[in-house]
Amino acid sequence: MNVPPAFLAKRRKPRFKLPPGSCDAHCHVFGPGDTFPYAPKRRYTPPDAPKEMLRALHDHLGLERAVIVQASCHGTDNAAMLDCIASDPKRYRGVAIVDDGFTDADYDRLHAGGVRGVRFNFVKHLGGAPDMAVFNRVIDRIKGRGWHVVLHVDAPDIVPLSDMIRNLPLPFVIDHMGRVPSAAGVVQLPLRALIELARRDNGWIKVCGSERISMPPYAVAVPIAHALVEAAPDRVLWGTDFPHPNATHEADEADLVDLVPQFAPEALAQKRLLVDNPARLYGFD
Repeated sequence: MNVPPAFLAKRRKPRFKLPPGSCDAHCHVFGPGDTFPYAPKRRYTPPDAPKEMLRALHDHLGLERAVIVQASCHGTDNAAMLDCIASDPKRYRGVAIVDDGFTDADYDRLHAGGVRGVRFNFVKHLGGAPDMAVFNRVIDRIKGRGWHVVLHVDAPDIVPLSDMIRNLPLPFVIDHMGRVPSAAGVVQLPLRALIELARRDNGWIKVCGSERISMPPYAVAVPIAHALVEAAPDRVLWGTDFPHPNATHEADEADLVDLVPQFAPEALAQKRLLVDNPARLYGFD
């Protein structure tokens, strides 16, 4: 597929120069639907955003690595994500969506294809919490593989889910800063609970999703992200969330890149966030 010229023409170059080896630790590929059909029971149908578009964006921004996160619109058919990883296995890793039907051979194929984790959605507008019996069985299946579990949660659910998360027997990653409302500031209970989870040895947080919890120029998201980076400098990740499914507005990813020095003002902290942490969790060279 050729990338439409207008795709990059309307996106500016970021002012912040990303360090070599920087990773977009949360992004998606969608379709193309005629090659990789969307799930019949999906909650939304995104515009196609195939691997060629993602690569063009990353080259434009200066990102050298990426983690392709399977989104609910493709369900448990991870083919589009695996196809993207196969196009450049040194550059890409993946996070899959699975269910009880996956066998050990299926997990082996996913691992060989660059997958290093599974994702579960707890967000109500995307279907709500999973069947916890299935969740626990999947955790038992993957905990010996060196994988992790990614949890997509809403802010009001962080405290109720905290006991379950603390008892997980493998690393966990919480998406999008727990979707905590930026207007509530840094003293809000969901953020305090998130920080406590981030301080656990197996707790990781993605300081992406500023465009989900605030509006441009995203200044109100900065104190929340900064607090999380301060709490767990060696276990925070950053990503663009391209192509921003179910977004409230059209985000320019350069604006999100330019938030990084506000999240992590020092060069060492920036390198941890963008290079060292994702390399350690996902096994990049």
